[in-house]
Amino acid sequence: MLMKKNIGLYLHIPFCISKCRYCDFLSKANQTSYFEPYVQALVKEIQAYGELLISYEVDSVFIGGGTPTILPIPLLEKILFELYRNFTIIPTAEITIEANPGTLSKIQLQRLNEININRLSIGLQAYQDSLLQKLGRGHRLEQFLENYAAARAVGFNNISIDLMFGLPEQKLEHWEETLSQIITLNPEHLSCYSLIIEEGTPFHILWDKNQLQLPTEDETLYMYRKCISMLTQAGYEHYEISNFAKRQKESKHNLKYWTGQEYIGLGVGAHSFFEQQRYNNIENIKQYIEKSHHLQKIQINHQMITLKESYEETMFLGLRLIDGVSMDVFYERFQKKIEDVYGIVLNKMVDQELLKIEQNKVKLTSKGLEVGNLVFEQFLLE
Repeated sequence: MLMKKNIGLYLHIPFCISKCRYCDFLSKANQTSYFEPYVQALVKEIQAYGELLISYEVDSVFIGGGTPTILPIPLLEKILFELYRNFTIIPTAEITIEANPGTLSKIQLQRLNEININRLSIGLQAYQDSLLQKLGRGHRLEQFLENYAAARAVGFNNISIDLMFGLPEQKLEHWEETLSQIITLNPEHLSCYSLIIEEGTPFHILWDKNQLQLPTEDETLYMYRKCISMLTQAGYEHYEISNFAKRQKESKHNLKYWTGQEYIGLGVGAHSFFEQQRYNNIENIKQYIEKSHHLQKIQINHQMITLKESYEETMFLGLRLIDGVSMDVFYERFQKKIEDVYGIVLNKMVDQELLKIEQNKVKLTSKGLEVGNLVFEQFLLE
């Protein structure tokens, strides 16, 4: 009997209470009239994939957005029911839902736990209400603390918290307070991202007008270093550039992206990597709802991954991991030594102390971590 291959599922829920000032994700506020038709369309897409994934078993599900917890529980139940009805989901699968503290309650958390969601990813971003307000977040610290306590009370034992640094008017002491307070809560996982000013966002408009008071590059770098030192001292493993986890609590789903494993994106605008192809769904919600039962009508930008692109992705995604890229795994995948493809680049990066080779793995150094994107660019082949 053939062994089933593993695959991850990402489900995109494009709704939120209000749009944060830094956000360029595919999400819309004040769209309650679309909730039900959108979930019906998502169900049709799930059903259409059921046959296609007959030889796969699902070991991770990530429900992201937007703010998925804005959906009423019966609609979330419907999505989970269809996933279990159409796919082989293994008993130990990691099933994550993203949540905004402004959309949670104890009753809702209880129901989420009951429908097999076993990992919460809560977007806090900052510990100070003044900063949350500047970001346009739809919650305050008190709501987060209440929700976190409620999640623990109903039985969630795998909680991730998202934090951001380099925020407008954020001081070093704000960031240190955020980290020290979150450490006392002892979540299993933390994602700590530097703010990026994305085009088309309200923050970009302010930045363009020189009306956004951001920390200096040196201050932002200090915040990143402080994050690494405080979290590792508190017992978190720094396993990816921006991610920290307690033992064996790494995000199984996100590891798929960084290690080149297959995943299917369901919902408007969602991206997939399946059978050596990358593609994404259309980004128009109305069109998605109308066409979701025809996979070929909602999928666009199909691209077969070439050998050159496979080399590149293996390196610049794999190097995001602190454990780096295994030279043995590279050889198994391509039947070629990593130094035969990237020898000149490796020597140059090692000489500049941006990369190191340890235990037959290519890894970023501490210095390399701080300029990761510059290192990754070196692995784009001519």
